[in-house]
Amino acid sequence: MLKTLIAALALAATLAAGGWAANAQGETPPPAPSDTRVRFAVVKTASLQTQEWLLFSGGRFAAAETAFSAFLIQHGEDSFLFDTGLGAQVGAQYQADMPGWSQLFFRYDAPVQPVKAQLDNAGIGPIRRIIISHAHWDHLSGAPDFPDAEVWLAPSEHDLVNQPSQRVGGAWPSQVSGVTRWKDIRFDGPAHEGFEVSHDLYGDGRAVLVPMPGHTAGSVGLFLTVESGRRYFFVGDVVWNAGALKHGAAKHWLARQLVDQDVDQTQVAIERIRAAMARDPQLIVVPAHDANVHAALGLFPAWVE
Repeated sequence: MLKTLIAALALAATLAAGGWAANAQGETPPPAPSDTRVRFAVVKTASLQTQEWLLFSGGRFAAAETAFSAFLIQHGEDSFLFDTGLGAQVGAQYQADMPGWSQLFFRYDAPVQPVKAQLDNAGIGPIRRIIISHAHWDHLSGAPDFPDAEVWLAPSEHDLVNQPSQRVGGAWPSQVSGVTRWKDIRFDGPAHEGFEVSHDLYGDGRAVLVPMPGHTAGSVGLFLTVESGRRYFFVGDVVWNAGALKHGAAKHWLARQLVDQDVDQTQVAIERIRAAMARDPQLIVVPAHDANVHAALGLFPAWVE
């Protein structure tokens, strides 16, 4: 009898461990049914005409447009921004903190249409929360335009914002000084889509943050399920262009040396994105700068729902 009990307990432990491993590395259960309306809009603030081969290794010698976009997320009565694109003060920020040599490679084309101005014109606001994928200049630029908003970031991104610097791969003093309300993201949830931990913003599985270190130590991604049931994955600057995901390509070799804090960890994040895409071929990955992906979704004031 005792042997049978021990064997049964051992089998149960084995199955439980196997089930945990499958949940940690495999598919994530779909969000629970909900009547809450979830949708998002791509708010393009500026763009840059460049070449695809500069965006990822193996890219074509062909024209490509890079976008500087914010993403407006609505969940029921609540709204937040995921990244801010370029803000109203970007000209002064750029002149103050972009190193002269870097201006040859990292720039933007006029005009700039700040997300704050676009939302004000549409009668949308106030925005109380901004979640940044990471603290680089072209994602944090618009945060000072929302002085009353909390700016959420991963705890591991504190080194950048606590030690701002005038460099491409840092957080700029001119932007950090304009933010007074920082808030840490608490990754207090279980594994999600192959990422070890997560944070479910509303507790319903519709908007889930995951850590994606590499490009910066505190880079963050957002899984979003909209009203139609379609799923999207906002990946910040893990890749600049969705074309990189076809073959798991890193950024152009010079770019990744300049902007990816940890090249190897960035590659791990790329492979995790590809694994999520393989598990769910309907998943739409949205890099922060891929103008073609943004245009296909439709630009604000259009909504994806």
